[in-house]
Amino acid sequence: MARYTGPVCKICRREGEKLFLKGQRCNTEKCAFERRPYIPGQHGESSRRKVGEYSLRLREKQKVKRSFGLLEKQFRIYFEGADQKKGATGENLLQFLECRLDNLVYRWGFSPSRRSARQLVRHRHFLVNGRIVDLPSYQVKPGETISVKEKSRDLDIIHLSLKSAREDLPYLRLDKARLEGELLEVPKRSDIPVTTQEQLIVELYSK
Repeated sequence: MARYTGPVCKICRREGEKLFLKGQRCNTEKCAFERRPYIPGQHGESSRRKVGEYSLRLREKQKVKRSFGLLEKQFRIYFEGADQKKGATGENLLQFLECRLDNLVYRWGFSPSRRSARQLVRHRHFLVNGRIVDLPSYQVKPGETISVKEKSRDLDIIHLSLKSAREDLPYLRLDKARLEGELLEVPKRSDIPVTTQEQLIVELYSK
């Protein structure tokens, strides 16, 4: 499967916002965005580009797509599914992304970043309702329980990540002692901690 293998810190700089793609490093002085908060490139620091409506919509889409570690084709499939579902397309899109297995592994604190969460899922370290699922894109349904496999409970990356503070989200339940979490309900837009104007993404794809 194709995936981005370049320097992820450039992504944050290009989008003009911290996307926390490198886990705890993003909270330290080593963060590239803190040291160089301008777009990458030879003229990035002095760049004064005019931002048009199309550019605003494109950057909003790129920011969300890159935050969740998706390629364009994958993101487009999610949008088409959200557009066909009843309700607000933008909210549906964020709900689909938020309920991905790799994202929830990250939200519960089992991994320091979505990228490492995707790797852990791929390496079959997690169970969904007691069964191994190695698809990062798996759509977790309300009531399903995700737990760390018995043989993986001593992994340092999981325990070190759990020590870091995580925001309590009303649609998630976490049991640190048992190393398991449950999706209680499909998240409402107001509860999803993603800073984006999803309507701009809808406008971009609707053109």
